Amino acid sequence: MSDTSTNKTQHLVIHGRVQGVFFRDSMRREAQHLDVSGWVRNRSDGAVEAVVQGDAGAVDALVRWAHRGPPMAGVERVEIAPGEGEFSNFEIIR
Repeated sequence: MSDTSTNKTQHLVIHGRVQGVFFRDSMRREAQHLDVSGWVRNRSDGAVEAVVQGDAGAVDALVRWAHRGPPMAGVERVEIAPGEGEFSNFEIIR
């Protein structure tokens, strides 16, 4: 990702039925498919938190995916804010 003019970094907090439904692993697979880097983790309040970075179109596609999540998820809302950091891959933080 050398061209930062089209790069975008977003911080997401996904609320709803998002833990115990393979949300993190599904998001990692979707991010890898879209060539988006960053991380995802469960939060103690029951939400899932992620920072996603890459081509603006790919990041937007992953944010749209986060509004639905995997089949068993029940996403109620997604908080979106500018994110920061530099990432070379997408990982699940335990």
